[in-house]
Amino acid sequence: MILSFKNIFRRRTKGIAAAAILVGVFSLFSRFLGIFRDRILAGQFGAGQVLDAYYSAFRVPDLIYNLIVLGALSAGFIPIFSRLIKKMKCDDNDYFCFSREENKEAWNLVSNILNVLTLSLLFLSFLGFLLAPFLVSLITPGFSEELKSITVVMTRIMFLSPVFLGISSILGGVLQSFKNFLVFSLAPVFYNLGIIFGAVFFVPLWGVSGLAWGVVLGAFVHMIIQVPPVKSLGFSWRGVVNIYDQNLRKILSMMVPRTLSLAIAQINLLVITIIASTLPSGSLTVFNMANNLQSFPIGVFGISFAVAAFPTLAASAFDQKKLVGNFSYALRQILFFIIPSTVLLITLRAQIIRVILGTGEFSWRDTILTIDSLGFFALSLFAQATIPLLVRVFYARENSKTPFYIGLIVVVFNIFLSLFLGKRMGVAGLALAFSLSSVLNFMILWMWLYFEIGDLDQKKIMISVVKFSLAALVSGVFIQIGKVFVWPFIDMTKFWGVLIQGSVAGLSGLAVYFLLCYLMKTEEMLELIEVVKKKMPFGKKIKKEEISDQSEARGL
Repeated sequence: MILSFKNIFRRRTKGIAAAAILVGVFSLFSRFLGIFRDRILAGQFGAGQVLDAYYSAFRVPDLIYNLIVLGALSAGFIPIFSRLIKKMKCDDNDYFCFSREENKEAWNLVSNILNVLTLSLLFLSFLGFLLAPFLVSLITPGFSEELKSITVVMTRIMFLSPVFLGISSILGGVLQSFKNFLVFSLAPVFYNLGIIFGAVFFVPLWGVSGLAWGVVLGAFVHMIIQVPPVKSLGFSWRGVVNIYDQNLRKILSMMVPRTLSLAIAQINLLVITIIASTLPSGSLTVFNMANNLQSFPIGVFGISFAVAAFPTLAASAFDQKKLVGNFSYALRQILFFIIPSTVLLITLRAQIIRVILGTGEFSWRDTILTIDSLGFFALSLFAQATIPLLVRVFYARENSKTPFYIGLIVVVFNIFLSLFLGKRMGVAGLALAFSLSSVLNFMILWMWLYFEIGDLDQKKIMISVVKFSLAALVSGVFIQIGKVFVWPFIDMTKFWGVLIQGSVAGLSGLAVYFLLCYLMKTEEMLELIEVVKKKMPFGKKIKKEEISDQSEARGL
């Protein structure tokens, strides 16, 4: 039994599709918890000053986490660590074997970067704790002095979270490099559970600061759950700090452009926070609530496939045929799910928001503002979901400078649009500016990648997109018909009435979409069916000789 439990930690996920499904399933669960979290927050506080302070308090700690941690992890750590563990041998294809001596260099790198990162985060978090009043005044000029004080308290508490999340992210990078996605995918679930725990149990004890302590609890659990599987792979922590290590220096050199890219993205969010703080009370909360809802499909499908594909992209980064095959496969799978998700969000956004957020202190005015904002966000769903994959192709090729230059252009564009549209349209204008900027980002990344690599299998991608779009448009018509058909039989003033209308219409639309994709024999639908079959107990075991070279190239 103990051996079986350890093997769960060591078991690898074979193929991009299987890894993406695993990450996607747990991401789906995590996103549902996120929705439940937002419902609790909306019901307790409404779109008002308390939640405006809560979301503002996230900004600076998030800035530190994104700049220091994500810069190192996404740009450099995974590609370099993956190369260091390439020579590992294993008799069983389903599990990773390990030897601490043979992989001493790899594990020394993990200890070294963990120590350097933790010390850096502790220093920056302590500095942020001291400077919190100044930083809060800088990013929330429209807040009252009382609201700024509340924001300062929560900001200081939240400065603990980057330390835990930083350690957790390196541990997660190790698991991704081993293609061990199970516990890595569980971590965000526990993060959201921590925040929910804080909202339900800490707030009654400590007031609104309990929300911040919930975030810290979530970050700690996010970290601690990943320790056992990393240890089971052979890692043993060492108190080494060697800033002259070549691998560490390589990661640092690669993370500089990535960090700058993240810096301008964070500046973009800070500007949005500043603008929103000058708009009517609750605007920042509405923006974040709508953004969280539209991030649901992005996280489940876009991020899942990008994360799952990254190790494979890194391994085939300079083999054009394999790289393009892996990229095309992941991109088409993302769009296969994102295009119908866009139709669902646009046609059912009122029902979604009323069911999820329409409770307690969340007023009808808040609902209308969130509906408008979510509609504008949804327009760029295809771009937001595919940008993580496009960016990772650059990182896999050890090119983190290009996404930075492109991001700089896009953020400047977004800031000007936000200032222009925010004054004229309020918080909905901020959402529209964000969407237009995301589309521009997608377009430039795509064109740059095309000129750098050449053919991106765009003909095959375009054929698939046309099929998905036709099926999604027809499904949208059925969703509208479903809403009208159900309406006379339910009470739309009640929660269950809205839920039934949205569920019936949405499920009928999805059924039509998948049926049409099946009838059109879209490759993505047929592959999805095969992957699901193989994961089922009754699924047919496919022999190695039956797998085509093309499937192997895609990572199936």
